[in-house]
Amino acid sequence: LLAAVGLDAAGKTTILYKLKLGEIVTTIPTIGFNVETVEYKNICFTVWDVGGQDKIRPLWRHYFQNTQGLIFVVDSNDRERVQESADELQKMLQEDELRDAVLLVFANKQDMPNAMAVSELTDKLGLQTLRSRT
Repeated sequence: LLAAVGLDAAGKTTILYKLKLGEIVTTIPTIGFNVETVEYKNICFTVWDVGGQDKIRPLWRHYFQNTQGLIFVVDSNDRERVQESADELQKMLQEDELRDAVLLVFANKQDMPNAMAVSELTDKLGLQTLRSRT
């Protein structure tokens, strides 16, 4: 079970359906969640794509039970909210239910002209401190 989380408009739903359908689809803001079974290289996994608006972020924790992998999606072009992303990521990683989950930080929208480089995002999200979080 994988959970895709991140701030609103980071691109979680677009990524989910690109994995599922192999194409970019038009999306609307997710209120609640989308759930799909995705097959990739003969491996099937269930992905929960959870809405990212600030008012529904407290609900994220309800999706963490049995989550083996966490995909944290960051909009590389959203410099104004990168600290907010960092705060939400740190908050999430305090959750007991995610203690053993594998974390993938997905630097989305790298094709945008003003996107932060992966190295800058790594720094601003404080990812160096996460190497061993057990």
